[in-house]
Amino acid sequence: MRYAQLVMGPAGSGKSTYCSAVAEHIENEKNSVMVVNLDPAAERFKYTPTVDIRELIHVDDAMDDEILHFGPNGGLVFCMEYLIENEDWLREQLGEDDDDYILFDLPGQIELYTHMKTVKQLADLLQHWGFNVCSVMLIDSQFMVDGPKFISGTMAALSVMINLELPHVNVLSKMDLLSKTARKHLDNYLEPDARALLSDVKSHTSWGKKYRHLSKCIGQMIEDYSLVQFVPLNIKDEESISGLLYTINTMIQYGEDQDVRMADFDQQDSDDNAGGVEEFD
Repeated sequence: MRYAQLVMGPAGSGKSTYCSAVAEHIENEKNSVMVVNLDPAAERFKYTPTVDIRELIHVDDAMDDEILHFGPNGGLVFCMEYLIENEDWLREQLGEDDDDYILFDLPGQIELYTHMKTVKQLADLLQHWGFNVCSVMLIDSQFMVDGPKFISGTMAALSVMINLELPHVNVLSKMDLLSKTARKHLDNYLEPDARALLSDVKSHTSWGKKYRHLSKCIGQMIEDYSLVQFVPLNIKDEESISGLLYTINTMIQYGEDQDVRMADFDQQDSDDNAGGVEEFD
């Protein structure tokens, strides 16, 4: 069995930093891990990718082509579709080794996850190749410290969960950058409470008055069904990383097929019988 995390999220949410820190944490525990860059527009990493989509296609290839002439967003979409069309290249790059643990660092274009099928097709390919796959969506905690933004982020996460149909975990990244006041405010939203979610929705504005009932229904739905929950992550805290990895590894069943190590107890020979214990036939 092989294992994969599809690391996704908006631009600037900390995907590459996450992959670097998690890979280092796994290696420090004496386990092997690979990181695959699937962002054709990436410029630099804190890790060395084992596989790099830019060796197959770069976003500039799509933007500079005289016929295609895509913009940045269209170029990213084209590159991901080109990757799926060239699945043999990806399979060859990944190899066939059992027990692989791979982090896939995906582009920061949110529509790839919320409603387009490209990443879903990638997940289906990996599952067909014997991977247990989990989607990990990162959202910058600095943009989730008031009710309206939290509701927006929650609905985006829900859209991703429905679209990909994978074991899924939502992560609030960059917790180490929050002030104590902002962190305390964010704690009100980690356990969904419709009243807390609506407390910052401004009812005195024309928008707030018109759509307050809709916001209330969304907040109540989140609370009643616990559809979306978030795991806060402080990338500088090893215990925080370890706790998140434990959750993810449980979801993808990592390690469950490993043999249990048993101590080898040899029976004592009768000549070695110590302490004067009498032996009976």
